[in-house]
Amino acid sequence: MEIQSNFSLKNYNTFGIEAKAKQFVAVHSVSELKTILEENKNEKKFILGGGSNMLLTKDIDALVIHIDLKGKKIVKEDDDFVWVESQAGESWHEFVLYTIENNFGGLENMSLIPGNVGTTPVQNIGAYGTEIKDTFVSCDAMNIETQEMKTFINNECNFGYRESVFKHEVKDQYIITSVIYKLTKHNHKINTSYGDITAELAKNNVTIPTLKDVSNAVIAIRQSKLPDPKELGNSGSFFKNPILLKSDFQKIHQKFPEMKYYEVSETEVKVPAGWLIEQAGFKGKRFGDAGVHKNQALVLVNYGNATGQEILAVSKDVQKTVFEIFGIHIEAEVNVI
Repeated sequence: MEIQSNFSLKNYNTFGIEAKAKQFVAVHSVSELKTILEENKNEKKFILGGGSNMLLTKDIDALVIHIDLKGKKIVKEDDDFVWVESQAGESWHEFVLYTIENNFGGLENMSLIPGNVGTTPVQNIGAYGTEIKDTFVSCDAMNIETQEMKTFINNECNFGYRESVFKHEVKDQYIITSVIYKLTKHNHKINTSYGDITAELAKNNVTIPTLKDVSNAVIAIRQSKLPDPKELGNSGSFFKNPILLKSDFQKIHQKFPEMKYYEVSETEVKVPAGWLIEQAGFKGKRFGDAGVHKNQALVLVNYGNATGQEILAVSKDVQKTVFEIFGIHIEAEVNVI
């Protein structure tokens, strides 16, 4: 474990933004993490996972601790279910592929989401009708101040749409070290309710889809819409889909009858932010090296040498214009640092 100074974070954030860490260290075990926290009690700390859900707008004047814990194992199983534990530093997509290879069901709709396992409960990540909260059992986390371990079970995490206790009540207090998911061994609940998945399966003449079929469909859809961060810097969806009260939405919908929406409850609807951004004229627009992706307006991209500030400026322009046209505020899903 070597602490490095003035360390470039360009390869540690999926936007590929050049920013420096005052100090940087990668930890590969819980005991290493404990040691680093104990020995640097008075240092400002910044916890870094896969770097996929953040926009760096400045250098980090702190000790950046990169969580690089690896490993996965079955911790329990019965006739119908398996409880699989993954360490926080595992690639999320690689972990999803591992579950599918073993015919464990529940995560297939979240294939190809960038980032690491440890950050999945923080965001309550989700895609195509499934969210982490559907399979999440618990996670172990270390208290940054005391180095004590705590287990958070599902109902303690206050999961909401891209929300959890880790973004609010205990924000910046804990580092997640491992996560346990409860997955099906057979009688899988195959979820193909989203039109894109149905269309992709039909295109491949799949009538009775397996977990692998659904995963392949999701991968194909995401690859057709979303750029690979290794080739074009991005953080996946930059904005959340806004959720509106039906009473408010009805007034807006009268003015814009072509606006797409999905019911989320008896009183609320979700509007696709990508549709709003596209209608506002931003899809494919470029501002120097910062821009909005040509295939998916939800995604902001770095064409090479954009700064975090430049990408942030584009995001604010998008938010302002969408609000001016539709009266709807779209919120950033990405953490702006």
